[in-house]
Amino acid sequence: MPRVIVFGGHGRIALLLAPLLVARGDEVTSVIRNPDHVAEVEAGGAHALVADVESLDTAALAELIRGHDAVVWSAGAGGGDPQRTYAVDRDAAIRTMDAAAIAGVRRYVMVSWLGSTADHGVPEGADFFPYADAKWAADEHLRGTELEGTILAPGTLTFDEPTGRIRIDPDGRGAVSRADVATVIAEALSDMSTIGRTIRFGNGTPEASAPIVEALSS
Repeated sequence: MPRVIVFGGHGRIALLLAPLLVARGDEVTSVIRNPDHVAEVEAGGAHALVADVESLDTAALAELIRGHDAVVWSAGAGGGDPQRTYAVDRDAAIRTMDAAAIAGVRRYVMVSWLGSTADHGVPEGADFFPYADAKWAADEHLRGTELEGTILAPGTLTFDEPTGRIRIDPDGRGAVSRADVATVIAEALSDMSTIGRTIRFGNGTPEASAPIVEALSS
């Protein structure tokens, strides 16, 4: 039974991901900050672990990760406060990568965003810049580790019904349903061909997309 630890376990995507993993027989630990969210998280079949990743150091995070087979980073500060955005989306994310290495857990899936590139084009004075800068730094750190990393970069997230299909390297904003993103994460975890790749995707159109499993392996 694969054991997966998901950081950001109360996020909308993580709440959709956990039941998918549990249904296929995985054991899921969802890390959350607010104890009030335990019941909601555990209703999806995951074990809720209350911990503040923003304040935990690398050694403490390694203890959380130890004993698992894979890490999923789906946490985020949610924008607004630039200082906290850097603290969570960059610094805490990087500490979990280093912690995974210490704990001997090599498989690591990062949930990033479509525009996370060196030339993301977000002006430094823009409200969105700290997020763009933080995510790019975290992605680059993962690429520089010896972890078996996969960076998943969805476009604009929607609440649309899942289609079961995605388009790799979509045009424009790459809109994609959160439910499909959850499926992409689940499939990527078990698809070793995704290791070492950055996969940018959106839903696309029915004519310009492929079933998720097929798209990931192409």
